[in-house]
Amino acid sequence: MDFTHFNDEGHAKMVNVGGKEITQRKASASGKIYVNSETFRLIKTGGMKKGDVLTTAQIAGIMGAKRTPDIIPMCHNINLNGADISFILDEENFTVEVKAEISCSGRTGVEMEALTAVSIALLTIYDMCKAVQKDMIITDIHLISKSGGVHGDYEAGSSINNQR
Repeated sequence: MDFTHFNDEGHAKMVNVGGKEITQRKASASGKIYVNSETFRLIKTGGMKKGDVLTTAQIAGIMGAKRTPDIIPMCHNINLNGADISFILDEENFTVEVKAEISCSGRTGVEMEALTAVSIALLTIYDMCKAVQKDMIITDIHLISKSGGVHGDYEAGSSINNQR
């Protein structure tokens, strides 16, 4: 498969999607942040001095999805239909998993918006907790699924583990 983001001279270009049909597009992504027990407790109870970590991260993730073309050079401006950020708190491993589900009616997919939403939400968690803990680890950011478009649907499976 050829890379589509290069012109005939080998320079970067934004792909022209003007001739593609408008279809329903969806993408979901996730990632985790590992914290210590005290940081986890403060996140869970809302006791962080900067405020409600999860609500702030949720809003930041949505904003990140909306601003993706401003920070990823070849992304198209997309009118999003929806952006949903959710969290899974794992008390046994002291992790917060962030999941993003993004949708649009458009000519190009929303995978980058979903991945950006997760990344920004995780970075916001780090930022809000860094006064308490500096050695948090952000990891496992990946695309879970995508639907719509000429390349068809995608569901993550065991292939992620095979890539490591």
